[in-house]
Amino acid sequence: MSRNDAHLSDGAPLHVHLTDTDRRIIDLLMAPSRAWFSPRFYGMQNFPLEGPVLMVGNHSLAGGTDAPLLAHELLLRHDRLVRGLAENVLIDVPGLRDVLQRWGIVRGNRRNCTTLLENGEAVAVFPGGGREAMRGKGQKYTLLWEGRTGFAKMAIRTGAPIVPMAMVGGDDIYDIVFDGDHPVMLPLRKAVEGLGLRSNLTPPLIRGLGPTLVPKPERFYYALGTPIDTSPWRDAEDLDAAANDLQVVVKKALEEELAFLLSERDRDRGRSMLGRTLGRFGL
Repeated sequence: MSRNDAHLSDGAPLHVHLTDTDRRIIDLLMAPSRAWFSPRFYGMQNFPLEGPVLMVGNHSLAGGTDAPLLAHELLLRHDRLVRGLAENVLIDVPGLRDVLQRWGIVRGNRRNCTTLLENGEAVAVFPGGGREAMRGKGQKYTLLWEGRTGFAKMAIRTGAPIVPMAMVGGDDIYDIVFDGDHPVMLPLRKAVEGLGLRSNLTPPLIRGLGPTLVPKPERFYYALGTPIDTSPWRDAEDLDAAANDLQVVVKKALEEELAFLLSERDRDRGRSMLGRTLGRFGL
């Protein structure tokens, strides 16, 4: 597809130019989360300032909370917008669709992702998708990527480098009371299946502060790994095999970044709101 003929679904703009008003609104929307979660960022220098790049990350239980904070930080530091891929259910809402598209978010499908990469955009993907987000107990920060190689194929075809994007904190702000496989959740599983979805996409029953759904003020931690050059796989005769190989490389790199963040979290006295408050008083 030539750049002149490229277009995205749903009338989404190929390139987005944020106005000063857009930036002020985004800053205001992000301010409460930045104050509540007090994020820390590592490896931000690994974010390419131009050209196509595929940001590949882990999908947490709070994916709609942690990922926007990282995108906001990259916009502030590098003045570059990371394009997000939204679920169909969000894009199908007319008013919401307009707002999301204005800020660079498009319907999540391979065609849109490939088109954005072919036109030099930075795109964020989460190979684990809904299955990884709807994780069970004991699966915090576990990459559930079995059979997920689509991102690798798109990177190989477009020549886009891949930047591992690790996020820790999103699986800590809620406790899972019952995961989707628990017998108590059978009615909800049946409802999910009734919608034509896989049963492993059944959301868990969660709680935050006390018995409420207010998220616990756990600190968020982010790390970007060294960009992975995808050109060694470009001329592979078997694209499926090449994508499998590249997936293994990316998964290992992302797991290393997650391990680094988990170690940083474990020795951080300011991980919790209480710790951060005591730290301000030198305690």
